Amino acid sequence: MSPRKRPLVPVSSRRKAADDHFPFNFLPVECQLHVLSFLNEVDKCSCALVCSSWSRLVRSWKLWRVADYSRRGVFHLGQEGLLVSNREFERWKAWVHHYTHHLISRRASLLTLKASFDLGDRCNKWCELLSRLLENVHCRDLSYLDLNWTFTLLEPLDLRVHSSSSSHQDSITKMDQVTSFQELLTKLTHSCPRISKMRLHFDWSDESVSLLTQFQQLRVLELKYFWVFKGVTPTTLQTLIKSLPNLKSLTLQILVPLRNLGISYTLESQSLEFLDVSPSRGLVFSCLRLPALRELRAKKIVRGITLDRRTRLRIQSRWPCLYCVLREGTPKLQALNNERLLPTWREDGYGELSAILEQSCYCVQHLDSWLW
Repeated sequence: MSPRKRPLVPVSSRRKAADDHFPFNFLPVECQLHVLSFLNEVDKCSCALVCSSWSRLVRSWKLWRVADYSRRGVFHLGQEGLLVSNREFERWKAWVHHYTHHLISRRASLLTLKASFDLGDRCNKWCELLSRLLENVHCRDLSYLDLNWTFTLLEPLDLRVHSSSSSHQDSITKMDQVTSFQELLTKLTHSCPRISKMRLHFDWSDESVSLLTQFQQLRVLELKYFWVFKGVTPTTLQTLIKSLPNLKSLTLQILVPLRNLGISYTLESQSLEFLDVSPSRGLVFSCLRLPALRELRAKKIVRGITLDRRTRLRIQSRWPCLYCVLREGTPKLQALNNERLLPTWREDGYGELSAILEQSCYCVQHLDSWLW
């Protein structure tokens, strides 16, 4: 059987097929940049290899609005503090520096910055790297900051190769981390005053609180704990929240130390609409003045500590029931722990909310056992 021959296509048809391609190069430059802005960083670099005109487009600062040090191929594994071989760590470290140089050379205009570096690392000097980035790119319009300054995304398996006389980890102290974090936060207050969404670990020192209150455009704030033994005074928490007039959403992870057992907190804000304290441990509210609050998430965390009845009752007697606190201070509350509340929940008593309160309230009525 003879092989099938390809049908001949007239030249006019071939020209017509060529004319059917979308004339991307004839679009206005702004439209071309808008189309390319939907690509990720790898695809943008691939587009730069197509032709000289596309290469010039990709070099535009308008296409580099995100600095994401946690996204890179096989390294983006969704794990934190991943141990890798020395060779893999050096490859990743080289990529970090090349990526920083790339953003600086493009004169990037950043809207988002995501990074996870141990700022107390004296060997790799991650704090200096981030400071150099902020100094050499346009970050006045930065609106989203996601910073984990307590550990590096990847760590070498054999730490001895990075130290001469002492261990690498021995040179990293909590004070080094806090000092470097405050230096970077100070730089952010001057270069990025328009940050509206922030997610970071927080040490709750007076200096850090003072710096954080300078971000007056903050609307979404998520603060994770820095050190399990670092307590947060009620006055410090109240000062921070009252100093942020535009705050709409707040997520707190506060681990109350055992020495502060029995302390309760007051929270006041005219703008706060969403409050999530479910990651916290031992955080008890004695008063809430949140007239705009619509949703609250709270969870009672088990600690595994057994106290005698007299001590337990003496501590619990200091705490009001969460239902009473919510009824008096949250007139617009509509949801509690992802459960929709009826419009009459204030008049019906807490019987209908008993199941939810058992999971979130520390008072005597809703705490059957003291495995706290």
